[in-house]
Amino acid sequence: MIRNVVLVGPSASGKTTLAEALLAATGTVNRAGSVVEGTTVCDHEPAAIEQQRSVGLAVAPMQHGEYRVNLIDTPGYADFVGELRAGLRAADAALFVVSAAEGVDAATQTLWHECGAVGMPRAVVISRLDAPRANVEAAIASCREAFGSGVLPLYLPHHDGDGSVNGLVGLITASIYDREGVSDADREVKGRISGPRDELIESIISESEDEYLMERYLGGETIDEQTLIADLETAVARGGLHPVMPVCAVTGVGVPELLDGIIRGFPSPLEHKLPQFTDPDGRNPRTLTPDPSGPLAAEVVHTSVDSYVGRVSLARVFSGTMRPERPVHVSGHGMAERGHPDHDEDERVAHLYSPLGQNLREVSHCVAGDLCALTKIGSAETGDTLSDPSDPLLLTPWPMPEPLLPIAVTAHTRSDEDALARNLNRLIAADPSLRLERASETHQLVLWCMGEAHAEVVLQRLREGGAEIDTEPVRVALRQTFAQSAKGHGRHVKQSGGHGQYAVCDIEVEPLPRGSGVEFVDKVVGGAIPRQFIPSVEKGVRHQIERGIEEGQPLVDLRITLVDGKAHSVDSSDAAFQTAGALALKAAAEQAGLVTLEPLDEIEVHIPDEHLGAVLGDLSGRRGKVVGTEPEDAGWTVVRAHVPASELTRYAINVRSLSSGSARFTRQFERYDQMPEALAGKK
Repeated sequence: MIRNVVLVGPSASGKTTLAEALLAATGTVNRAGSVVEGTTVCDHEPAAIEQQRSVGLAVAPMQHGEYRVNLIDTPGYADFVGELRAGLRAADAALFVVSAAEGVDAATQTLWHECGAVGMPRAVVISRLDAPRANVEAAIASCREAFGSGVLPLYLPHHDGDGSVNGLVGLITASIYDREGVSDADREVKGRISGPRDELIESIISESEDEYLMERYLGGETIDEQTLIADLETAVARGGLHPVMPVCAVTGVGVPELLDGIIRGFPSPLEHKLPQFTDPDGRNPRTLTPDPSGPLAAEVVHTSVDSYVGRVSLARVFSGTMRPERPVHVSGHGMAERGHPDHDEDERVAHLYSPLGQNLREVSHCVAGDLCALTKIGSAETGDTLSDPSDPLLLTPWPMPEPLLPIAVTAHTRSDEDALARNLNRLIAADPSLRLERASETHQLVLWCMGEAHAEVVLQRLREGGAEIDTEPVRVALRQTFAQSAKGHGRHVKQSGGHGQYAVCDIEVEPLPRGSGVEFVDKVVGGAIPRQFIPSVEKGVRHQIERGIEEGQPLVDLRITLVDGKAHSVDSSDAAFQTAGALALKAAAEQAGLVTLEPLDEIEVHIPDEHLGAVLGDLSGRRGKVVGTEPEDAGWTVVRAHVPASELTRYAINVRSLSSGSARFTRQFERYDQMPEALAGKK
């Protein structure tokens, strides 16, 4: 009796407005809210209201007859793909929203593939039927071309004389097929829908794998509606059929049909294959079923911070029944590289809530297959597993995209530092698509975001938490090496009463191939430097290498050979020879000259073919070297290139602009390479 449905689709396709129409139609709210006025249930965050688009996942439960429908609204903008993946984890089916005025573009296809990658059953809603240039038939054709032949209309629009949509004709439920006599208008409708109807019914029966049913249909027998609806649900659950329903949230056309379609045509939690659970240490894998009396197993799919109640954790219960005033075990593993250290804690659930946007309505329990909200579970983060303390479980977090846009932030004043640290911890716990890096070499606090829109929301949330912050350009950690071999003489002699300081050393330095590291070789003969001071020279040299000749630019790929030196029986010491070693390295660097090295990353860009030329030209302008291109899916190409990291700080924004939002890329460190002298002088 539960349906968990995630709304998926590009930005401005009408997902949030559709959610409002469904909430109003079921009596959950008295009046549908407006995105423009900032009064919708799902877009309640200040950033969402200001930008007039969803920036986070929101849940809107509603009751339709005896069924509970948990509608999960997700952002359509590519920067918030982490929220989309969380919604896919919480749902059993996806309702893919496509504007009747826009059709399907490359960014929309990317979202479709996101759903397909996790095997999510999908249906399509053609929205915004009242928009200028709206064309339902063209939108359906666009969906079929982009998503495949499994996309078939369940309803077709019925038009007024002026061309506007005033109702729907059901291809399975149309009463026109039950009438003995029909008018000319009925004949026209029947002729228009007979072809799509036959294709839909044949597809439903084919997915049912009932050969006798197919024989009956091909023999001319009329298959009853109940049988077709049951087989439709099977076809949708298996992913072989994606029914299409036109809906206008403003006029209400198609809203009742959509609600019935969700109830009758979408799979229930009982048909959702659950992910595999293990013990917190990763052992003893087991498969659970959505049984309310089974072992408790739930997952935190979203985390938000309410100014009154604090941290709010939205959980999908996969097995068992969650109840208030009971302890739960919180397990979080596998996200350490994102700033989420592994943790296992026992906490007490004080209250359970059913969330309606930002409003929390207390409930007595939450059964397997349902969603609920928990408050004040301090250790719970997005992606954590909740289970019975006597039988702790762990669910591997869903794969998260790599954030690729770095933003360096600083506290505006010393008094803002505590607020910044506190709010960063909250943000990291709530948003696993965000990564925090404390860069030891550049001494910057860097937030790695998914894109510009994500970065704007992150900064706004920090400021709303009471932290005045500033941003600054992201600095890239550079290295230096010797331009040629050289010799260095280090002499540290001081006498100021009592024991003095005396150390002399001579070294030879030669550059090594990239990636060789630093070698120290001792070739002192005849005891010119006592054996106990050889490590002192090495320590001084290595310390200077780490500091760099120019502050903040460590030296790399060198062989330092200690060849000679002098010592004093009284005044020589460990500290004196450390200083002499550092002075010798500086002297050698002055003689040899230094070469500045910059990090090079290997990037892999997945790009539609029509944007390939623009991307290749842009990479050339970034001093990139293309090392390979190869076809991917039909109409897509993968480009691999080596590009200086300093040229990639805003590439996440640029490549999206070049490709109309469709491209995606990954990056990983490749090596350090010589920076052009003209650029090195500016650093």
